[in-house]
Amino acid sequence: MNEQILVVDDEAAIADLVEVYLKNEGYTVYKAGTAAQAMELIQRQKLDLAILDVMLPDLDGFSLCRKIRERHLFPILMLTAKVEDMDKITGLALGADDYLTKPFNPLELVARVKTQLRRYIRYNPGSSSKEALEYDIRGLQISKVSHKCILFGEELPLTPLEFSILWTLCSRKGQVVSSEELFEAAWGEKYLDSNNTVMSHIARLREKMHENSRRPKFIKTVWGVGYTIE
Repeated sequence: MNEQILVVDDEAAIADLVEVYLKNEGYTVYKAGTAAQAMELIQRQKLDLAILDVMLPDLDGFSLCRKIRERHLFPILMLTAKVEDMDKITGLALGADDYLTKPFNPLELVARVKTQLRRYIRYNPGSSSKEALEYDIRGLQISKVSHKCILFGEELPLTPLEFSILWTLCSRKGQVVSSEELFEAAWGEKYLDSNNTVMSHIARLREKMHENSRRPKFIKTVWGVGYTIE
């Protein structure tokens, strides 16, 4: 294991608590109390995941998340005392992968960390320096850095889940990706056989891409197997 995790929180007691639980799972933990300290650590260390508190003394966690996403793709989990839906939407739109509200159960935090790391390692094999940051498939451009998708010059208004599904398909161009794999990549949870959530999100993606569901140009259905972009 020994993945490298950064915990950014100006409340030392919380940072220390998170560190104890993560170290018990075999992770290497770095701590920072400010955004400036966090950026210094990010420049020096190869990280696999970051946990960011929204309320920091020098820069809010949302802005820090945006700065990290300019150069790095590792998972980001946001911690906040706020519960408003808009805060969650803001964090996800800026590139965060998950969101946990304080006070939180440390065991739930560890479980979410494991889920994000599994997803990241599974769909981003190899060195992060060799990972593709964007794809351009016949006029369909998608960027993991800007978290934007442009089709023939038109930016598509994708939700974070829709973006994740489309990114997974583009990153595995030419391969058939099962509904189970798409679900676990986008939601980070175990797929249920009776779950038709992926199908409904694919349908909405096709609508936004102005696709004919019977003769799609991009997302094609391989019946009984999954979906593919060729």
